[in-house]
Amino acid sequence: MTLRTLAIACLLIAATALGYVALQMVRPPPPPVVAEAALPPPPPPPARTRLLVAGRALPAGTLLKDEDFTVREVPPEDVPEGALLLSEETRAEMRGALLRRYLDPGATIARSDFLRPRDRGFLAAVLRPGMRAISIGVDATTGAAGLIWPGDQVDVILTQEMSGSDAPLHRRVVSETIMSDVRVIAVDQQITQGPTGAESPAGRLARTVSLEVTPEQAERVAVARSLGRLDIVVRAVDQAPEDALARATTSVFSSDVSPALARSSTAPGARMRLIQGTERQELNFR
Repeated sequence: MTLRTLAIACLLIAATALGYVALQMVRPPPPPVVAEAALPPPPPPPARTRLLVAGRALPAGTLLKDEDFTVREVPPEDVPEGALLLSEETRAEMRGALLRRYLDPGATIARSDFLRPRDRGFLAAVLRPGMRAISIGVDATTGAAGLIWPGDQVDVILTQEMSGSDAPLHRRVVSETIMSDVRVIAVDQQITQGPTGAESPAGRLARTVSLEVTPEQAERVAVARSLGRLDIVVRAVDQAPEDALARATTSVFSSDVSPALARSSTAPGARMRLIQGTERQELNFR
């Protein structure tokens, strides 16, 4: 490389460096970085109060249940006087209460609108004119295992066992429907329309179910208590009353349920009826 070529190369490099410096001086400086201001937190939502209101049209005399009321939220300043605030205690208090006046859907429920089970005059207000209230002792089995609610329509079945001298073996146990289509008005002292039966709302075993009956039906229950065990059976909502009347005239014996007992009653052999004074006894010889 000659000295002349080296000098030209140096001049080119120097010109390039000067051009780059000039370009940087002409370009405007970048804008300054401004820190974003922190946004204030959103304001809290306005306070709302939750009320219990009628979930549907409720006629006077309704035994209230959970499905009869719903929840509505309103500003605290719009809460009507005497309105019921949502709580588990309020719900428990309203279950089974007797509504005293008609309520439109969405109407606010006040304490003066219903009678609670422990209020004076509650039972008399529940009963229809000419009807009576009678209680039947139940347990987890005879009380339909907690499936009976106040307001249900039920049948009452009597099951009794005859003594050996009164009936042969295949007819010794008999079951009969003594009342049909009667209304449940109470389960224990908690007149609540919700699952009770085996466990009441207070968490204890239910012992009685109160029914709305006619005076003649009350007498039948009083006699049936002394004859045997009473079972309560829940009826279908759309069951025809004439079906219940036809069913109430029949009796079911041991041999109707057990084929073994039915065969033993028809087995060949001699049969003799032994009468000793007022006692009668069937004797089979095989």
